[in-house]
Amino acid sequence: MPATPISESHLALGARFTDFGGWEMPLHYSGVIAEHMAVRSSVGVFDVSHLGRFQVSGPEATQTISTELCNNIEKAAPGRAQYTMALNDRGGVVDDIIVWRFGESDYWVMPNGVNFDDLLERFTDRSGVTVTPLRADTVLLAVQGPDSIAVVEQVVGIAPGRFRVRTGEFAGGPVWLGGTGYTGERGAEIAVPAATGAKLFGALLDMGAVACGLGARDTLRLEMGYPLWGQDLDESTTPLEAGLDWVVDWNHDFVGKAALERQQANGLERALVAFRMSDRRPPRHGYRLRSRGATGVVTSGNFSPLLEAGIGMGYVAPPIEQTARLEIEVRDIWQPVEQVQLPFVGR
Repeated sequence: MPATPISESHLALGARFTDFGGWEMPLHYSGVIAEHMAVRSSVGVFDVSHLGRFQVSGPEATQTISTELCNNIEKAAPGRAQYTMALNDRGGVVDDIIVWRFGESDYWVMPNGVNFDDLLERFTDRSGVTVTPLRADTVLLAVQGPDSIAVVEQVVGIAPGRFRVRTGEFAGGPVWLGGTGYTGERGAEIAVPAATGAKLFGALLDMGAVACGLGARDTLRLEMGYPLWGQDLDESTTPLEAGLDWVVDWNHDFVGKAALERQQANGLERALVAFRMSDRRPPRHGYRLRSRGATGVVTSGNFSPLLEAGIGMGYVAPPIEQTARLEIEVRDIWQPVEQVQLPFVGR
């Protein structure tokens, strides 16, 4: 099983590891709730080296990315990042992706780790494009929280603005930074050559960042209503069903556009709902949902440390109104839940 290049650093901190997308990654150190609250109140650092990343460059790089992804990269000037999706011909989400644009024809495409090989193949062998895998040779750290920018500036000397990208130098080598993340807090994702990854991780800890595992990353993203590919998104789910139509730029051609246009014209058969439990019990993936004549299942659920209540998301068919009564089945008992608008926190 692949492991992050800085596994020894995590072991020294007493990390508990888990299999995440086929990679051995830190699940938690001091505990999920403590790490979650550290990010919400100060600053945490996550090793997210399992995430995919590859460079796309060349004279046809912009056109290739524009065609393959549903957001319009031409609207993201050099120095900016963009959230987007790769779709199939049915409009289903093959992956949700962050793109960092460093120059006119110089991009980093950053898919989820489990989809890295498929997305890499999708971009390879296109004329006028050079595709360079980066995951094996780099470490990727996410520094997140209200104090994150100050910490990044102290360690690296520079910090990106929100959805901006920058390059610089750390420990005598290159560093690439994006003002992106998966927690809803200010922050930066920072890539360095694998040889300097442990040094960067240690320097961030020395400046006060709390080591955080993927357990806290999941509860943080859920509080913000951010989807997780493989649960809330998959190849049978469209961005329209997921309430992510803002990711789709209709003013350019892309894979899956015709299917989305048909769905938009015909109406949705199902849609994402978000809800809050009346107590601390976390709703689990696969729990059944119902609302009058509509039925569905929970796709993501957990305990929210900030709200001190169970929260979740799922799909119901047919779609229901925001004011509709929603129920969840827990241990063979149906109970009402409060339907809410996303995000759960930070509105």
